[in-house]
Amino acid sequence: MNVAWDEVSRNNWELFHKQHGGSLEQSWAYGQALQTLKVRILRASITDGTSLLGIAQFMSRRLAGYLSVASCTRGPVWHPDLPPADRAQALRALKKSLPLPALRVPLFSPNAPAGPETDLETRGLWRVMTGYSTVMLDLNRPLAQLRSDLEGKWRNRLVKAEADTAFATRVEPNLPECLRLLERETQQRSEKKFHGLPTDFVQAYIAAAVDPRQAFVVAYAELGKNSVGGMLFLIHGRVASYHMGWADDEGRQLNAHNALLWQAMAYLQEQGIEVLDLGGVNTHDLPGISRFKLGTGGQAITLAGTYF
Repeated sequence: MNVAWDEVSRNNWELFHKQHGGSLEQSWAYGQALQTLKVRILRASITDGTSLLGIAQFMSRRLAGYLSVASCTRGPVWHPDLPPADRAQALRALKKSLPLPALRVPLFSPNAPAGPETDLETRGLWRVMTGYSTVMLDLNRPLAQLRSDLEGKWRNRLVKAEADTAFATRVEPNLPECLRLLERETQQRSEKKFHGLPTDFVQAYIAAAVDPRQAFVVAYAELGKNSVGGMLFLIHGRVASYHMGWADDEGRQLNAHNALLWQAMAYLQEQGIEVLDLGGVNTHDLPGISRFKLGTGGQAITLAGTYF
């Protein structure tokens, strides 16, 4: 098994990533966007000498001026036929060959829940952090089934929003609307005291895409000339990831987010997107948002964790 660093072409990376449902964090555009924000990105390809078996994108940073921490978040992306024992061998090879100074900490966060296969894959590593939880929505189901699988109260709010002709919803790769949503995101972060990726990341991600109009979509609701809610989704291969959302008091009263998410689901399905990753759920700290995501009928999963 061979590991090569920064040798795989963008075309081969993106094709493999798309074929095997890679996460947002393992997409080429994600890494390129972070590079514009001065984050060092390292990309590895794992082969058997001829065929590509896996890809791993690391985000590296320096701590205290001498310690290098490199994180492979929700990766590597593996060929599904690669056995867990071979994946474990590849992880050891990645750790050993990581092109950083000797004082380095390589971290892996598999994009899979805990279980026998993940235990075999991470054998010999130490888990240093518990897993991230999210809701994955299968968009391969017919639209009628997606609707019937909505939780009852969630669907009732959607019906109520659809019956209200006072506001209109749109779903499109609209960059000016995206920028307006990012401004509101900056404001609500300041008001609610929470943090996330810099909002500049989104613009960099869109610019890094081969076709920017296929890299994102904005769902937004308007009441007259005023926007009352919006949602942003980033697209990577056949998967889309919910990135941020906003609604004012009127938007919340109108159940705008139910209408927006439903319309986005239909739009993404039409574009050939097979999976919608609705992002983190935390029923303890964010019960309302978590219930909203779980109400879509998606599958809640908790990833195995972070390993060193």
